Amino acid sequence: MFGVVFPNRSFPIDISTFTQIDTFHWLLDMNTFVGEAYDSIREVCIFLLNNFTLPADKALAVYIQSPGSPFLFVGAVTLARPSAVLSLPWPEPGGDGANNHLTAPGAAPLSAKIGVSVEDLASLPSLDVAAEKKIERLAMKVGENLFNFMQSFCGVDGSKLVVPMDILDRWFKKFQERAKRDPEYLKGFAL
Repeated sequence: MFGVVFPNRSFPIDISTFTQIDTFHWLLDMNTFVGEAYDSIREVCIFLLNNFTLPADKALAVYIQSPGSPFLFVGAVTLARPSAVLSLPWPEPGGDGANNHLTAPGAAPLSAKIGVSVEDLASLPSLDVAAEKKIERLAMKVGENLFNFMQSFCGVDGSKLVVPMDILDRWFKKFQERAKRDPEYLKGFAL
């Protein structure tokens, strides 16, 4: 059906390592894999195996859950996109021990989990949440750079900000020159 790999941390792990909850849901208990250091696992590669037939309108959705927190959607694979490397932005654990009542005294602590489920493709927000957030952060940083550049040239005319007509051309030229001079410059925008 499917398998996962934790880049630089594991060999391929097939579906048999997951606990099957029902026909369409599986869980991987991170305690069995890495113990309490689950948050050191920052990526997972999920892939469909050749013999798995997933309907075209379905996806294998991937979720993560820190101890005591709700599940968080991180991405999905489909027949058209049979593998993906997904970032794992682990949510903060359930807080200040407020969820300790969920386990009996002396019982093993709650563990982090990775959940996989078959879902309708149309109901999912995106196939790669982390990639969308990176693009959003990139756009915000470039916009902030432009705003700061324009602000250094603007004047005030009543209730309006006034900037030179060629301000966008000047900013873009400066932006390109800096990127050519310093290859690391653009990497700072992609954080």
